[in-house]
Amino acid sequence: MAATVFFLDPVPGVGEIAVLDGQEGRHAATVRRIGVGERLVLADGRGRVADAEVTSVGKDRLELLVSDVQVLEQPKPLVTLIQALPKAERSELAVELATEAGIDAVIPWQSLRCVAKWEGPKLAKGVARWRSAAVSAAKQSRRAFVPEISDLHKTAAVIALIRDAVARGAVVAVLHESATTPLAGLPLASADEVFLVVGPEGGLDDSEISALSEAGATPVLLGPTVLRTSTAGAVALGAIGVLTDRWGPRPLH
Repeated sequence: MAATVFFLDPVPGVGEIAVLDGQEGRHAATVRRIGVGERLVLADGRGRVADAEVTSVGKDRLELLVSDVQVLEQPKPLVTLIQALPKAERSELAVELATEAGIDAVIPWQSLRCVAKWEGPKLAKGVARWRSAAVSAAKQSRRAFVPEISDLHKTAAVIALIRDAVARGAVVAVLHESATTPLAGLPLASADEVFLVVGPEGGLDDSEISALSEAGATPVLLGPTVLRTSTAGAVALGAIGVLTDRWGPRPLH
């Protein structure tokens, strides 16, 4: 059976003792009831992972002896999801699915037709929920990297970001059901960076599509069906995983 992944920053070196406490320690010692002699994988969320054996168990706390450390490289191309805010009940689902599919970064976007509005106290809470969802999904999917969740972006900031990304050679794909260019038609395999733009439930406004296109993004068709905003990013990541070398590495063991 593969060892369970827990996040710890920093991850100690070989022969050193790692202390797992706080929320992770409570989950390991109290919820999972992990005992002495069991092996865990420790990850710092940025590619450094360690194989470790539990040497002692306390209240909401584990001590582990690190026997091996690896520093993994992120898969290429790096993929960032610009995600328009879904409705409340599906908001974190978009982040969870994208994280499980391998996303490297997520930018929450307050687009024109978003039903959800992150304003006032909701702003900080929304970003915090997405970051928590990313950590949980990264652990569940045995990832060495936790995707970065940016602060909320308005449309002007998204356009500026895309313009800069295109200037440095990134591929920017806007998923849209009326597009004629297939996702597979983009030069994904040769790109260092890919940005996926996913609109809200009500779809992208025509003015947004025009502005995104003028900034250098390409509207693309993902497939023959119209997907929910919360699932489109993960499906696109699956396609990119097959069309590039991103899905070469195996899960953590």
